Amino acid sequence: MSVALIMPIPFPELTVAEWAIIKVVWAVEPCAVPTVQEALANSQGWTNSTVRTLMDRMVGKGLLTAEKVRHLTLYRAAVTRRQAQLGELRYALRHAFDGALKPMVETLLSSKQLSAAELDELESLIAAHRRSDSSVSGKSKS
Repeated sequence: MSVALIMPIPFPELTVAEWAIIKVVWAVEPCAVPTVQEALANSQGWTNSTVRTLMDRMVGKGLLTAEKVRHLTLYRAAVTRRQAQLGELRYALRHAFDGALKPMVETLLSSKQLSAAELDELESLIAAHRRSDSSVSGKSKS
């Protein structure tokens, strides 16, 4: 039994194909190539060999781990959904907004895609974050 030990990427930037695969892996890990191929058959039409190649590349990139159990290779995610999402946000922030958060948020708000409930939820999240930051900084001052 061998395990590929590659350090996971803290904030990975996944390709479209890698997103498709890792979503399946998160849902059913540990899993083998045929499980992923079957889950993506309708949307992607990839063969087992294509999925295996992609998954092995993802192991090399530190996105997945692979464990050989007899004649079967089981894959697990090496990055969390949160890490992958943050990697995507950082990518968009860096490439589409030159690293500036304010224009990114302004673009989201001006898109009119957020409901009143979502705006309320965002306000609550910001308020909670401010409270937790002030409680942490308040503790460090004493």
